[in-house]
Amino acid sequence: MNSTVIRHKLYDYIRVANDKKLLAIYNLLEDEIVDLNEWWKNKKIVEDFDNRHNSMETGEDKGITIQELNSFIEKSRVKKYGK
Repeated sequence: MNSTVIRHKLYDYIRVANDKKLLAIYNLLEDEIVDLNEWWKNKKIVEDFDNRHNSMETGEDKGITIQELNSFIEKSRVKKYGK
């Protein structure tokens, strides 16, 4: 089972799980969950963003254009789902 299938199964399960099961899942994963409003307090995330920014600034990473990104997404979508 690939990670996409697992994610969808978990999404579906969490939507219908009772409060006791939700709390158990949350307690299991609590240390891994980053509050989306406080992501900037996570030193690893900020360091990764800084490294990516510096790579772009120095030209080490050329990046891609929006058009290239959209093309990649469309090709991936067609490959996965067909036309």
